Amino acid sequence: MSETVGPGGGAPTGPIDPDDDEIPAGNRGPQGSVAALAVGAIGVVFGDIGTSPLYAMRDTFSGHHRLPLDLLHIYGIVSLMFWSMMIIVTIKYVSVIMRADNKGEGGSLALLALINKNSSGKRWSKGIILLGVFATALFYGDSMITPAVSVLGAIEGIAVFNPSLGRLVVPMVVGILVFLFMIQSRGTAKVAALFGPVMLVYFAVISVLGLLSVAEHPDVIWALSPHHAFNMFVNDPFKGFLAMGAAVLAVTGAEALYADMGHFGARPIRVSWLVIVLPALVCNYLGQASLLMRMGEPALVSPFYLLAPDWFQWPLLIIASGAAVIASQAVITGAFSVTQQAIQLGFIPRMSIKHTSLAAGQIYIPVINTALMIAVILLVLVFQRSANLTAAYGIAVTGAMTIDNVLLAVVLFNLWRWKPWFSVPLLALFFALDAAYLLANFTKIPDGGWVPLVMGLAIFTLLTTWSRGRMLMHQSMAEGTIPMEVFAKSAHSSAARVAGTAIFMASAKSGVPSALLHNIKHNKVLHERVVILTVSIQDVPYVDEEKRFKVTDMGKGFYRLIIRYGFLEETDVPAALKRVSLCGAPFEMMKTSFFLSRQTLIASDKPGMWIWREKLFAWMLRNAASAMEFFRLPTNRVVELGSQVEI
Repeated sequence: MSETVGPGGGAPTGPIDPDDDEIPAGNRGPQGSVAALAVGAIGVVFGDIGTSPLYAMRDTFSGHHRLPLDLLHIYGIVSLMFWSMMIIVTIKYVSVIMRADNKGEGGSLALLALINKNSSGKRWSKGIILLGVFATALFYGDSMITPAVSVLGAIEGIAVFNPSLGRLVVPMVVGILVFLFMIQSRGTAKVAALFGPVMLVYFAVISVLGLLSVAEHPDVIWALSPHHAFNMFVNDPFKGFLAMGAAVLAVTGAEALYADMGHFGARPIRVSWLVIVLPALVCNYLGQASLLMRMGEPALVSPFYLLAPDWFQWPLLIIASGAAVIASQAVITGAFSVTQQAIQLGFIPRMSIKHTSLAAGQIYIPVINTALMIAVILLVLVFQRSANLTAAYGIAVTGAMTIDNVLLAVVLFNLWRWKPWFSVPLLALFFALDAAYLLANFTKIPDGGWVPLVMGLAIFTLLTTWSRGRMLMHQSMAEGTIPMEVFAKSAHSSAARVAGTAIFMASAKSGVPSALLHNIKHNKVLHERVVILTVSIQDVPYVDEEKRFKVTDMGKGFYRLIIRYGFLEETDVPAALKRVSLCGAPFEMMKTSFFLSRQTLIASDKPGMWIWREKLFAWMLRNAASAMEFFRLPTNRVVELGSQVEI
């Protein structure tokens, strides 16, 4: 996965030369003070986990596996939630996993690229890649459920304050979600500037409401002791185990800390979590526990909203709704970013990517936006209530967390080489807790847990089919290719030369592109300057400018040019060509023609994939964005030549 080039000169497939393995990343880290970045992180990174109090405690006691409202279970659940946040979020993600950055970038795909670069060729590397891809597939499932459950959980407060308005909840949620997805194409830079302050207000409000409730039952503070969680499992092990399926909602969004690390940096995220977010969540959960101890069953309507006095109920609804929309926005933009990485790393077909501002990462992908909008609205219409959706919520999250443990184990032993006496107990703790949560969530499969599993498996099939099909296509195209040096000598003397520059996009680092062979076969001419161009996507987020280009002069007016990009960079080929100075005269777009190959799949006697996957790959290939659009080539300077390929 070090270099990624593909059919028609497009996206990734093959390994690069050893000299290209170590490509330093450019200095694109987050800029600004720690305080400013920490505020920004609060607005983007913590929306998901920050809105968990809307439904986590309620669903633990009134969900599909109800718990008795007594001291044993209330204190036990609060203790379980607190120590889960401490172990999973604070220790695992904030303290350990965030150290495993890929040139400052985080997330499953960035970590996968880092591992693959340092372990390529080892027997277990293929399995690790598949696990990382499945974690990415689960992320897409999570990105469909989060907006639905967050906005539903917030707007349901209307029915708490005025039950007669309950019938309006679903139409209002659908309207908010449609509006949210419709504005994505306009860019979210200006709106995002408000995210941090709004979430600061939200966390301040839930902290105060929680503390006011704790003041009425101060003994609830003792619920933070780990022995209460232990006592719950000892005295009621079966119900305690089932309750973990709902208690995990308190840590949903933990993986976002790692995934968004490249936007804000590790230190600001750590500061905002430890100073603002964690204390606010603990205060609110303690406040809800105090309310349940005092009010009992009536508080289960919504222990979050009932913390507020009557005069503050509607303001709280507005603040919580704003936080839910922000949580949804963060997941949507995260889906755009993950998709861009997956395209560059060769797991998703080329798609139209629109940049909504000059800031890095501010992108909009129409296909993903439309697909997410349809999926989210369908989930709202089918499940109707957040309590129903939370049954589908935990599996994607716990599955991704468990896979992160496997990737972390590879990092600890293969990259960092930590001492076993330290790393083994640490990993055992993470695996034990995440596995218990995952198994507990399996009990929710009949109640909706099947949704993220079906979504994840479907997306995993698409990702792996595309990756496998591209590899087979690359191998098929490489068979029987003529060495470029031999072709240059023979073609120079057998074809007429015409003025101008011809750039042939190539998916391989050697051999003659099929478009060049077809051109000389049918047109029997060569341009004065012929450039074989390969776009190479590296396993780093950004590439230093001095490492951007690799030029080989093959004589007779033939050049081989490699342009390297990081997996977070925009592949603007014309802009890059303006900076190339080793291919003779400067490139002039009006005197340059781009030749692209368009492949058509045909049946093979020995197919490399099952026939249904081959048909699926062919469909994905037909519907992929054109290389012309993906590489931003001038439309009036592109010539496409077709060829047939067996895989």
